Amino acid sequence: MPPLTILLPPSEGKTPGGDGPPWTPASGRYGRSLGEHRGQVAAALAEADGGDAALLGAKGDLLERARAANRAVVGAPTLPAWRRYEGVVWEHLDLGSLSSEARATARRSVLVVSALTGVSGVADPLPDHRLKLSVRLGDLGRLDRWWRPVVSDTLDRALRGRLVIDLLPNEHRAAWEPDPQRYDLRRVRFTDGSGAAIGHGAKAAKGLLARALLGASDPEALLDGWSHGPLRAEVEA
Repeated sequence: MPPLTILLPPSEGKTPGGDGPPWTPASGRYGRSLGEHRGQVAAALAEADGGDAALLGAKGDLLERARAANRAVVGAPTLPAWRRYEGVVWEHLDLGSLSSEARATARRSVLVVSALTGVSGVADPLPDHRLKLSVRLGDLGRLDRWWRPVVSDTLDRALRGRLVIDLLPNEHRAAWEPDPQRYDLRRVRFTDGSGAAIGHGAKAAKGLLARALLGASDPEALLDGWSHGPLRAEVEA
């Protein structure tokens, strides 16, 4: 059985604050290879004064909090990625309630593709921030296209010889051009009984499937026919 990697998106919603070390672009598992690019994103956010309502997709108090966080990502206090993210996927993954063995598997196996870091591990320290891959940020342009070469290179090296379960939405897949000759890539979508693709309603299912995979002795067998309520996982090899 090849080693497992699960690719997950971040969440727009973030837990504020943090008690971890100050964040730098070189933080975390891929800081050495991605630090320069992360620094450019942080600089572009600062130049944009943290972003406006159109860039961040927020308004009111949420917008002001996001702008303040984005202006100060370098040196900001951190939380591990799995504690920073508080969206539906991550609530249903619920890493904190897993066994110590499954949490150790998650630290080895779960990677996140995001607009600030490019790629990060589930235990990497992250600052509070708000940014999507589908937006244009200053001179960097669309972030999915800007990140694609270096994210593709990083993932292609990291995933060599692994079973890769891709649970990314299209926005995050756009930042990666995979080379499946290097790894066994399985892309998952969720459908209802009619076969129609499900978008927002699949977020809980993604978290639950990732949770099940982390505890499975045979992830491939678990994928075959996995379902959650009316939603069924369809796998493209």
